Amino acid sequence: MADTIGGSRGTVSATEFAEAGLHLDVGGGLATITLNRPERRNAMTFATWSALAEIGAGLPPDVRVVVLRGAGPSFSAGVDLRMFQPEGVPGQGSFPALARLDDAEFDQMIAAAQEGFTWLRRPDVVSVAAVQGHAIGAGFQLALACDLRVLAADARLCMKEPTLGLVPDLTGTKPLVDAVGYARALEICLTGRVVGAEEARELGLAELVVPGDGLTEAVRDLCAALLATDRDTATATKRLLQGAAGRTLTEQAACERREQVARMKALFGAGRPGA
Repeated sequence: MADTIGGSRGTVSATEFAEAGLHLDVGGGLATITLNRPERRNAMTFATWSALAEIGAGLPPDVRVVVLRGAGPSFSAGVDLRMFQPEGVPGQGSFPALARLDDAEFDQMIAAAQEGFTWLRRPDVVSVAAVQGHAIGAGFQLALACDLRVLAADARLCMKEPTLGLVPDLTGTKPLVDAVGYARALEICLTGRVVGAEEARELGLAELVVPGDGLTEAVRDLCAALLATDRDTATATKRLLQGAAGRTLTEQAACERREQVARMKALFGAGRPGA
């Protein structure tokens, strides 16, 4: 495990990660982030989201693939329900307390929490969610923040927030709509129903569904294949694919040309062997 990692708010220690319910392992171009509160089904708090943001801000430059996983039988049951109570989570406040903030302060608090999710989409890394058991609310949104999702056969996805009187606000709505379309996303959110692993694969919410005892091996094999691709090529390709939906064919073709010019010059330009 990484003893410390440097982020925008300073150095975070392994102890602080543990207190936030996270465990971090880094090596060989791979970072594995484990949600590590199995006694609470890996429920998340503001400390969890802050620590996730710090990991992203301080990620070692050689890391190319990031895996998100959960300890125990669940990926994550979502938000720690203590946050809904007036006393909240010790040292972290509560939703009722936050609701008394002015709108600008409250907006900033949500934006800070979102930082723990948005960095997983950076072009220079590929993020993989390894999901077993429940991925509820914030847990579902964390899986959606990743580029790829591998689900165990017992995975159960649910966007719980609307049934609690809230909206999904941890960056999950766009990838959900991108994956399944507006109408299906609306149905999933407003009914709060559970989406099983096979349906998730059929809807495009999962790239792979495997038996529960095969999840670790499947993710390991996927990571090995991702790491086998040249990093600069992978980064350029991810940039192309991320922007494709918002471009016309002509615009996308121009982006392809620019990226290919850069790759060809890097591979065969002046000063390269055989140039």
